[in-house]
Amino acid sequence: MFYLILTLLIIDALLLATVILLQAGQGGGLASLGGGTTDTVMGGRQAVTLLTRATWWCGGIFLGLALLLSVMSANRGVSFESNIQEQIRQQSAPAPTQDAAPSTLPIEGLTPAAPATDSAGGGKQ
Repeated sequence: MFYLILTLLIIDALLLATVILLQAGQGGGLASLGGGTTDTVMGGRQAVTLLTRATWWCGGIFLGLALLLSVMSANRGVSFESNIQEQIRQQSAPAPTQDAAPSTLPIEGLTPAAPATDSAGGGKQ
């Protein structure tokens, strides 16, 4: 269900972007702030076109789907995060380490050899 709504949200976002880009601009932009009447700055009243209505509908659907996904992921995220945290703890648990020198030798009667030293007491070089 989550992925179905996510897919619908992505399709709606693409449709919303297309509808917005198809609309004619007001013209002027920030250049119209230099002077003129308020109708020029605010853009005046335009007729409501099919693209304007489609923009409002797509925007409303986008907000609704985004809110629904947010609620769904909040409910789903609690158990999802705990599972991930548990897996990380299991993976990062230290493995039992072995001693550098084994406590018993495979052949009985042998003892580990002491490091060779010269007469001055230093290590062998």
